[in-house]
Amino acid sequence: MKKLIVLVAAMVMIAGYANAAEWNFYGSARVSTFWTSIETIATPTTADVDNFAQGLQGNSRVGANVKVSDELSGRFEAGNSGTTWNTRLIYGEWNFGGGTFLVGQTYTPLNLFYSNQVFGGDTDLLAYGGVYSGRAPQLRLKFGGFQIAAVAPAAANLLGAGGLTENKLPTIEAAYSLKMGAVAVKLAGGYNSYENSLGVANYDIDAYAVALGASASFGMIKFGGNIYSGQNSGQLIWTDVNGAFGAADGLPVITGTQVRDNDVLGYVIVATAKLNDMFSVEFGYAGIQTELDAVPGGVPVTDDASSYYAQAVITLAPGVYVIPEVGVVDYDEIGQTKTTYFGAKWQINF
Repeated sequence: MKKLIVLVAAMVMIAGYANAAEWNFYGSARVSTFWTSIETIATPTTADVDNFAQGLQGNSRVGANVKVSDELSGRFEAGNSGTTWNTRLIYGEWNFGGGTFLVGQTYTPLNLFYSNQVFGGDTDLLAYGGVYSGRAPQLRLKFGGFQIAAVAPAAANLLGAGGLTENKLPTIEAAYSLKMGAVAVKLAGGYNSYENSLGVANYDIDAYAVALGASASFGMIKFGGNIYSGQNSGQLIWTDVNGAFGAADGLPVITGTQVRDNDVLGYVIVATAKLNDMFSVEFGYAGIQTELDAVPGGVPVTDDASSYYAQAVITLAPGVYVIPEVGVVDYDEIGQTKTTYFGAKWQINF
């Protein structure tokens, strides 16, 4: 009987809160259907691997925007890949007049979205020259177009290191956005430092990325893109060059007693044409290069990757889309792979 009373009381409290707040629920179901042909570069004796894959995208989602008052709001969003649920977003935000203060998990300031590449579960060229630091727990202040956040740091990475590698401070990210008519500009950056200790040896590692992005509209045509540069940037953002060091995608490496920093440069350019309310086309290209410091007497180790695509966005009805796309993901080095793909993403927002 006591358990029943507690349950009823909890339901009454939840119902009272729900009635006090304004809840706007939404969802998006996304299925990809793609054929891929993977060749190993400069090894013609190796047969291409051709495959078809169909699946529920992991960024399919349900969520709600919540407004409690003019000062207090929030949002939650959960995703499902067909096997497990994950928390994409959950945060509350307080408008204190001169700005806002956010507590929770959402996109960090160091995110720039210009591409709508759908292959790979909406990759958006982010791994191959885009700027994606993802969604992370954070404390964020925002004043107009400026935002700064203390972000939960990713696990400290130093390849080839033994001993203990640890974070001492949060990652700091900041961004400034400016819109001038049909032109929008965003400048963003992030910084993290961490340490490694092995016996009497101690190493301090710095990771940073600085990015500039812009978009401009000219009638039915829109251009967008970004460029960024950094050191050990794989600690902060998504970088993928499929490097000779395996996971050394923009990460530092220790060889002997030397910490070898990894410089990273990436860029994206995208052009979109909206022909009418039902049909638009988009073309995108991205490139990334990493340069790992040389060992004594050696030379720096560089690695490259690129991706490009063409797509059409077909709106069958409001909220109903099919997006056919053809493209390439090229890791650009002997022994690595080049993937040519074509297919479509199917999406219904509800």
